[in-house]
Amino acid sequence: MTYSKRIFGAAIVKAVNANYNADFSGQPRTLPNGVVYATDKALKYAVKNFLKENYRSEKVFYFKRFNEDFIPYSLDDAFAVAFPEHKEEKDKKIIAKDLLSCIDIRLFGATFAKKSKTNNVAISVHGPVQITHGVNIWHENNFYSEQIMSPFRNPNEASEDNSATTLGHQSRLHEGHYLHHFSVNPKNLEEIVSLAGKDANDLSADDISKLKEALQKGVTYYDSAAKAGCENELLVWVTLKPESKLVLPNFTQLMKMEKEKVDGKVQLDLIELKTVVDTNTADIESIEIYLNQASIEVKNAPQNTSIKSL
Repeated sequence: MTYSKRIFGAAIVKAVNANYNADFSGQPRTLPNGVVYATDKALKYAVKNFLKENYRSEKVFYFKRFNEDFIPYSLDDAFAVAFPEHKEEKDKKIIAKDLLSCIDIRLFGATFAKKSKTNNVAISVHGPVQITHGVNIWHENNFYSEQIMSPFRNPNEASEDNSATTLGHQSRLHEGHYLHHFSVNPKNLEEIVSLAGKDANDLSADDISKLKEALQKGVTYYDSAAKAGCENELLVWVTLKPESKLVLPNFTQLMKMEKEKVDGKVQLDLIELKTVVDTNTADIESIEIYLNQASIEVKNAPQNTSIKSL
């Protein structure tokens, strides 16, 4: 069933002695003012990984994969593997229909360019789900680096240390709470679905249900050496009524984290969000907050909010 309601929300990712989204030097990313942040791609990656691992019947297209020689696929290679019957296809409608069969493209969109001997095919899909960068709203931005030792020596015979094992380093954020804003506008897909023609996949209620689950669990589910210590902490989910034309402001400006913890839990004040939401109740169908009750408490939640555990 096609999904038509718009959604506004926010997701908080907690990182303790962890590195949620490193830059290319291996350190946590920082804004010019020193505040730690993560790109939208970090959260999208966690969502796509969760969908790929937990819903095997769904196709996730934009995800790194390797061939038998452990070389990452090119875009054309990935399309040929996903849609072998259409690997030489030039018809944009057929290619668009193939792309829309992938849940990550139905959610986040895509810019796709397929090379051909006779002509190139370029298709842009405007994704319904838009996610902002996540900025640390905890009052500290302390990170550190530490040396780690490899069990193998340096094979470079010209090196003075060729008989010693090599050293590396890793960086960690002491504590951070990354706040991402997101919105869902199903109308973004209307044009491409219409152009793709009959039987093209549109955004469905099932897609939204899986997205909601992945935003609650995806970061916690994805476990690696760097991301051990990163977990989903909170999800705010505001669903508008089908006929609503309301545009809500960016939630990252409406949610404040206090400097002091209470009983080991961070305190999130939603008074500004409450003010905005409570003045627009006629346009709002439901408000849900999912949280990790062991690490965070919410103050001044909007009226009629349903608060549940992650």
